Amino acid sequence: MSRKELSRVEVMARVGSGELKLVDGAQLLGVCYRQAIRIQQRYRRQGPAGLKHGNAGRPSHHRKPEKLRREILQLVRAQYSGEVGERFGPTLAAEHLEREHGHQVHAETLRRWMLEQGLWSRMRKRKPYRKRRERKEHFGELVQRDGSPHDWFEGRGPRGCLMDMVDDATGANQARMEEQETIWAAAGVLQRWIKRYGVPLALYVDWKNVYVRPPNAGERVSGEEPLTQFGRMCAKLDIRIVAASSPQAKGRVERVHGTHQDRLVKQLRRKNIATYEHANRFLEQEYLPEHNRRFTRVPAKSEDYHRAAPSAEELRKIFRLERERTISNDWVVRHDNRYFQLQAQSRHYAPARGKVTVCEWEDGSIAIEYRGQEVPWKEIGAPQKGQSYVRPAEKAPATAQRFRPERVQKIAATEHPWKLQKKNDAVPEPQRAFRRWLNHSLATAPSSASP
Repeated sequence: MSRKELSRVEVMARVGSGELKLVDGAQLLGVCYRQAIRIQQRYRRQGPAGLKHGNAGRPSHHRKPEKLRREILQLVRAQYSGEVGERFGPTLAAEHLEREHGHQVHAETLRRWMLEQGLWSRMRKRKPYRKRRERKEHFGELVQRDGSPHDWFEGRGPRGCLMDMVDDATGANQARMEEQETIWAAAGVLQRWIKRYGVPLALYVDWKNVYVRPPNAGERVSGEEPLTQFGRMCAKLDIRIVAASSPQAKGRVERVHGTHQDRLVKQLRRKNIATYEHANRFLEQEYLPEHNRRFTRVPAKSEDYHRAAPSAEELRKIFRLERERTISNDWVVRHDNRYFQLQAQSRHYAPARGKVTVCEWEDGSIAIEYRGQEVPWKEIGAPQKGQSYVRPAEKAPATAQRFRPERVQKIAATEHPWKLQKKNDAVPEPQRAFRRWLNHSLATAPSSASP
C-alpha cells in the first residue's frame, strides 16, 4: 500500500475507535465529508484492504505486448549490453532502437525492463581511485618545479611569477621572482639549485611548452625525442624530466604556492618591497632560510642523490640557447634577423652551406660554433630591400666602351658568315633587305660611344 492509503487506514481506525469524529478525519485526510463517508463504509465492509486502490497489481491497459518486450530485450542484450563503462543507457538504447530497428519505446519503460532483466543498474561509472603519492626517500631524487603567477606586490609594483623548486623528500625550497615563466626564468632557478645542492636526478614539471613539447613531423618519423631548450639543458646535465598529468600530481609544490601567497605577500608588504630585484634579495637573505628551517623535514633515508655540480665554465656552456643555422654562399649566418659575417681562418674552416650552432646567453652575448669550435664573426647590417641600383656617373664611359661598335663593324665586314657567303639569287629577298639595313646601320654608327 502507498503512504496515502496507509494514512487513510490510520485515520479510519481512530474514527472507528471513537478517538476522532468523522468530520475531523475528513479534514486530516484532506477530503470532503461525503468522501470520508464512502471511505468509512469501505473500511467497515472490507477492512484495511478495502482502502487499497482497485487497480493495484493489475496490468496496465497501455502495456506493450509481451512479444515486443521480449524482442526489444533480446536486441538490447545482443547489441547494447556490456560492462558498466561500455553498455548503453536506457535513453541512448531507446534512441537506437527507434532509429535502427523501428521499435518505439519510452526510455523509462525500457529502463524498467532492463532493470528487471539485469541489463542495467543504477551504478555509475566511478572515477579511478587515487591516493596521495608517497614522498621519495632520498634528497635530490625528485624535485618538483612550477611557477606561481600572482600579484605579489599587491599593486605596489608589477605582477610577477614566483619560480619554485621543492624537493619531494625533504620539502627544501628554492625560489626566485621573475616577470613570467620563461626559459631563462626556469633555467635561472635551476642553476641556483645546482650551485647550492648539486644536480638532482629528476624534475617533476607540468606540460608547459617551456619544459616539454609534442614531436614534429620529422621526429614522429625518426622516433627522436622532442626537446625544448630547457629540455636540452637538462639532458646535458642528465636530469630526467617527468611531466605531471594534473596539478594534484605535483601537489607538494602547489601547496607551497599557497604558503608563499600567504606568508611572502605579507612580508613583502611589511618590507615595502615593490621590485623583482629587492624581492629576490629578500628571498635569498631572509625568507627562504627561515622557510626551510621551519618546513624542511628529514628524508626517509639519509643518502643524498644529488650529483656534483659542474664548474662555472661548464654551466655557462649548458645554460644557453642553441640554434642550428646554415652558412650562406658568402659566409653569412642569419639569426633572429641579425647577420653575422664569418671571418676567414686557417683552422676550423667552416664551409659554405655548412651547419653552425648559434649560442645565445641571457645577457645577450652570442657565439657561433662549428663542430664544437668557436669561430670568429663580425655583425653586419641587413641588406636593403626595395631599392633600385643606380649606376655611378663616372663609370658610364667604361660601360659604354664594352659595346665596341668598331669591333662589331669589323666582324660584320670581314668575318661575319653572311659576308663569307657568296651572293647569289637564291638568297631570299628578306635576308638581302636585312643585310642592307645592317650594313647601313654600321656605316652610319659613330666610332666611339658618347658618355
